[in-house]
Amino acid sequence: MNTPGTLTYVYAVTRPTDRLHEALAGLRGIGMAPARLLISAPVATPGSTPGAAPGSGPVELAFVASDVPVGDFNETALKDHFEDLNWLEDVARTHHDVVQAVAAHATVLPLRMATVYQDDQRARQALTDRHDTFAQRLDLLHAHTEYGVKIYLDPAAAGPQPPAAEAPSTPAAPTSPGKAYLRARRAQHHAREAVHQQARQAAEAIEGIAARHTTLRVRHAPQSGTLTGSQENVLNDAYLIPDDQADRFRAAIADAARAFPDVRIEVTGPWAPYSFAMPPADPPGPADADGPPP
Repeated sequence: MNTPGTLTYVYAVTRPTDRLHEALAGLRGIGMAPARLLISAPVATPGSTPGAAPGSGPVELAFVASDVPVGDFNETALKDHFEDLNWLEDVARTHHDVVQAVAAHATVLPLRMATVYQDDQRARQALTDRHDTFAQRLDLLHAHTEYGVKIYLDPAAAGPQPPAAEAPSTPAAPTSPGKAYLRARRAQHHAREAVHQQARQAAEAIEGIAARHTTLRVRHAPQSGTLTGSQENVLNDAYLIPDDQADRFRAAIADAARAFPDVRIEVTGPWAPYSFAMPPADPPGPADADGPPP
């Protein structure tokens, strides 16, 4: 139940278990508010009929939630906070920490940062309304974990920058600085093309490995700026991998990377399956809750 002056912030969808209740006992969410489970009323699945197989009865789902102040998470406040990078970083880190803590004990479906409802009752209603969709997605994610694979180009592998062209000291110079500059530019171009070709071949090798060990792939846009430093990110994929295939996947990627010395292949994870989750179809709007618009 909400405390006065608060909204219900939801981090993820999961299935409630005794083990998860115990794990959440000391878990703190945004603003150090205690995390809790908002459990839906059991909903019958297609197999929940008399005589059906064990475990196919009514299914409970839960939002992982905590209280947040109305003054920070109503619609007007959020518009301002989304311009505050320090505030966003703090909320995003706490959101991630809660999701990862749940993922260590149960299958989890992460939700968008700053998904809020007017109160626990509205949140439970949204959970019930989307019960079948959430349950199906949790079935897909069960016993799976997300890993990322990135390919980077090392600028040094493309050769040194050509020297700046200078005016020739004498007209009769055997090789003019201008010609030397052009030759260096061509050599650099060929070296860069060779590195890009190696990156393409590495991507094909990764795709072949993924076909053997992964369930789903999401292709994200390459990263840039401070996230990559001097290296150029040319591949940024996320894979949903069965837990019993994760070690073999990582080992196969490491083995393949040895054939491509001029690119860097990085495997990240394990992560909660952010890339394979989905936001609620009807997140609360101004008429229902003081949360962000869809």
